Amino acid sequence: MSTALVWFQNNLRVTDNVALSKACKENEAVIAVYFFDPRQFDFTEYGFKKTGKFRAKFLIETIKELKEHLAALNIPLFVYREKPEKVLPVFFEKYAISNIYLQKEWTSEEQGIIKKIKKEVVKELEFKAFYDQFLFHPTDIPYTNFTEIPKVFTEFRKKCEAQVTVREYLTKPKALTKENFELENPTKIPDLNELGFEEFELDPRTAFPFQGGEDQAKERIQHYFWETKNLAKYKQTRNGLIGEAYSSKLSAWLANGSISPKQIYWAVKKFEKDITKNQDTYWLIFELIWRDYFKFISLKHANKIFKIDGILEKELRWNKDKQTLQRWVYGETKEAFINANMKELAATGFMSNRGRQNVASFWAKELKQDWRIGAAYFESLLIDYDVHSNWGNWMYNSGVGNDPRDRKFNIKRQAERYDPDKKFQELWLKK
Repeated sequence: MSTALVWFQNNLRVTDNVALSKACKENEAVIAVYFFDPRQFDFTEYGFKKTGKFRAKFLIETIKELKEHLAALNIPLFVYREKPEKVLPVFFEKYAISNIYLQKEWTSEEQGIIKKIKKEVVKELEFKAFYDQFLFHPTDIPYTNFTEIPKVFTEFRKKCEAQVTVREYLTKPKALTKENFELENPTKIPDLNELGFEEFELDPRTAFPFQGGEDQAKERIQHYFWETKNLAKYKQTRNGLIGEAYSSKLSAWLANGSISPKQIYWAVKKFEKDITKNQDTYWLIFELIWRDYFKFISLKHANKIFKIDGILEKELRWNKDKQTLQRWVYGETKEAFINANMKELAATGFMSNRGRQNVASFWAKELKQDWRIGAAYFESLLIDYDVHSNWGNWMYNSGVGNDPRDRKFNIKRQAERYDPDKKFQELWLKK
């Protein structure tokens, strides 16, 4: 009997999961595994925890739901608080694994782990990895190889929109025979304390009052698209600052793969067919394409996205001042609008799109501080942290990425335009 292992990473769903679907089709039995890799909860070179408490909580909720969904398919989920390369070589032998199925990752950390595992494995095993986090599949885009990805987003978007058809998403696999599920599984999902955090209550002011998990993502689509029909005014409201209704808020589920961009795309298309089609509905797809673009930029430039000179290899003078960092982090700068956004981030793990652009521009363009420190702080705090979007956006806002105009935000004007009555600033700055 062939037994497959599905190694879950940032694809924490059972619907539209290529690795899971292929494993179930090609094998008689399937086992799943997920790692709370201690390196992901350690401190980075910039002094911040790589994963902070907000994303950790959201991740725990997501894994709990994933385990339930896999149980319904008679697939056990083994959960470890350990490095994959320490567990998997022994795991392969113990459970007579024939093949490993996983989502394809290309950044250096993930590639390094795979290499270590292959080095330790004695028997022949095939690692079957699939691109499964894109709207436009990498083999469908109108470029021969990733080096051809254009420097400017608009060129990429127009060419892909004209020439690429978004693939249909996969339904969840059929349940396997029950014998597979009756394996002894001594592992358990850790709580926040076990990951090094204290339990906490959500701040009542948060614009992201949601839990992690595939069902929660689908419920959000149901509410935002069909119950409130807020999708029909998305472009008009997406620069909002207060409350859960001003934007789709789907980014956190997208980031850990609780939902796929294809699922969102086809939900938008159904909404356009059944309710209305306008610039607002298109704009959510537009944002999904931006997300894709940053992933393709990462594929093209590899580790350059983490280097101080960015993908432009542009030598600028950057500072590293601890007091400046402290004032920025704690919301004690000269700009009230920046302070309000930074306090929101620290208290909730979330910040609006408008806020992110302003605080990044202020950090890099006005304070002229090493932009990577800002990116690392976001990585630690954000519930919806996505490696490619985070570092891509920070490069963009810091003048070393994909912004052809090298814009600098006028913070006071931005505050007057997007928070004219100062409700947002009062919400976060009042004593």
